[in-house]
Amino acid sequence: MTDRPEPRRADVLSSLLSLVRLRGDLVYRAELAAPWAFGFPAGPSHLYFVEQGALWIAVGDEPALQVVAGDLVLLPHGNGHVIADRPLVRSTRDPFAPPGFDPVRLQLTQAGAGEVTRFVGGRFEYESGPLPPVIASLPSVIRIAGDGGRVPQWLEQMSRFLLGEASQPAPGSALMVSRMIDLLVIRTLRSWAATHPDRAGWLGGAREERLGAVLTAMHADPARPWTLDVMARTAGMSRSAFVERFTVAVGQAPLQYLTRWRMTLAADLLRGGSRTVAEVARLVGYRSEPGFSRAFRNLLGYAPSQDKPR
Repeated sequence: MTDRPEPRRADVLSSLLSLVRLRGDLVYRAELAAPWAFGFPAGPSHLYFVEQGALWIAVGDEPALQVVAGDLVLLPHGNGHVIADRPLVRSTRDPFAPPGFDPVRLQLTQAGAGEVTRFVGGRFEYESGPLPPVIASLPSVIRIAGDGGRVPQWLEQMSRFLLGEASQPAPGSALMVSRMIDLLVIRTLRSWAATHPDRAGWLGGAREERLGAVLTAMHADPARPWTLDVMARTAGMSRSAFVERFTVAVGQAPLQYLTRWRMTLAADLLRGGSRTVAEVARLVGYRSEPGFSRAFRNLLGYAPSQDKPR
C-alpha cells in the first residue's frame, strides 16, 4: 500500500469571491492636519488604511465610525460618504480638487494647526453587471481593526507596493495597481468574514463541506447539465434540504448562482475576442445560442455580441 495525500479541501471562499470583478483606478496618500473634512459622492467604492492619527467616516444617516491608526476600512457599495477629523461633520468638499491634491505625487494634503492624520486611500469600481450576493449582502462599512496601532505586515507591504507603482508609473503600472487593489479588497473580505462569521451568511458554504463540494464542482465544470437533483446528489442531501441550505448560505438559489457563474465565465471568454458567441455558449453549458444570449442579456444588461459597456 502507498500513502496518498488527502485531497485539498475545497476553497469555497475563493469560489464565491471569484464572482467579484473590480477595477482599481486610483491610490493615493493623505496627510491632513485638523480641521479638515471631505465629501465623496456615490459611485466608486473606497478603502482607507490609517497610518497615523484617526478619522471619522459617515455613510448616509448611519452613525459616524472612528477609524484609528492600524485600521483598514472598506466601503464596498460605493455609497456617498464623508471623512473628517471629527464626528457629525457634513462636507461636499472634493478631495481630488486642486490645490489640495497633487495628481503627480498622488498626495492629498491639508495644512492646519491640529492633529495630523495620515492614511492611504484607494478607489475602485465593479465591472458592469449586478453585484453578486457576496458583495450585495455586505454591510456599508467594513472595518478591520489594527493591533493596537501596529500595522499587519501584509498590509504594510501591499500599501508600499501600491503607492510605489502609482507614484512612479511604468509600462503596466495601471494594471498592477488595479490588480493590487483587487487583492487588497479580497484580503479585506476574507479577514472580515473570518472574524464575523455570524454576519457573513454567504460564508456558510465554506463551513459546510457538502455545499463546498457542489460549489467546487460547479466552478470546475460549468458546462455540465446541472439540475437540482444532480446538485443535491453531489452534496449527499435531499433536494429540498439542499436548496434551502444553499440559498441561506450563499445568498442565492442554486440555479441562479450557476447562471451567474456561467455568465461571468462567458463575459471573460467573449472579452478575449477569439471565440464566437456560439462557441462560448457551448463552453458554458448552453446548447441554444438564442437561449444563451437571452440569459446573458438578462443578467449583464447587454448582448454577448456587443462590446461591454464602459
